[in-house]
Amino acid sequence: MKLVKLLANLGYGSRKEVQRLIRSGAVTDDTGRPLSESEVPAHDRIRFRGEELDPPSPLVLMLNKPCGYTCGTDDPGAVIYDLLPERFGQRNPALSPVGRLDKDTSGLLLMTDDGQLLHRIIHPKSGCLKVYHATLDRPLEGHEGPLFASGELVLRNETKPLLPARLEVVGEKEARVILHEGRYHQVRRMFAAAGNHVLDLRRVAIGGLALPDDLPEGEWRILTNEETAAVFAGKNTD
Repeated sequence: MKLVKLLANLGYGSRKEVQRLIRSGAVTDDTGRPLSESEVPAHDRIRFRGEELDPPSPLVLMLNKPCGYTCGTDDPGAVIYDLLPERFGQRNPALSPVGRLDKDTSGLLLMTDDGQLLHRIIHPKSGCLKVYHATLDRPLEGHEGPLFASGELVLRNETKPLLPARLEVVGEKEARVILHEGRYHQVRRMFAAAGNHVLDLRRVAIGGLALPDDLPEGEWRILTNEETAAVFAGKNTD
């Protein structure tokens, strides 16, 4: 791939903007020598203003999403892309969230420009479990676990029962919910059907990949191949 196209696909600017940047000397090799448009060294040897280039596609990253941010690029207000380098929003192929977390839900959000990987993770047949930590308005009463696991719970305004889900009691008003699917506001609506209200909701794991304790809210990092594979290591085996 030509240097101009490579940098444009990584979101460093339009092709014309990248051409100007190359001509200004902003793009060098790892020795600091300015590159011309006709040169294409190995990816790991290219520098943009002295910094290593972002990884090429396929890129997978994890974001510890705070509350108050939405996942759609056209949504009003703060969006998850505001938490990433601006160029990440200009990548081609595009960097998209792997499933969504609503505005009032925080925690683990994966993003990738690999469409096949995205669909593989979110498809119910993948068996990748989604794990949430919920803080509730009222104490748990004991009927919630059997209700969620029954496979017969039908949410309001729906006709298809939910797949069986698992509830683990963490405290009087706290629980972990393990889902096999991801419907709209599912955990909140499940607890509403059980006569309770979710005050705080955080996704803590997808498959076998847990949100690390050392990743603060609003921060992100690129996943290793081993971490990406760990998503599928946590498949449902029920």
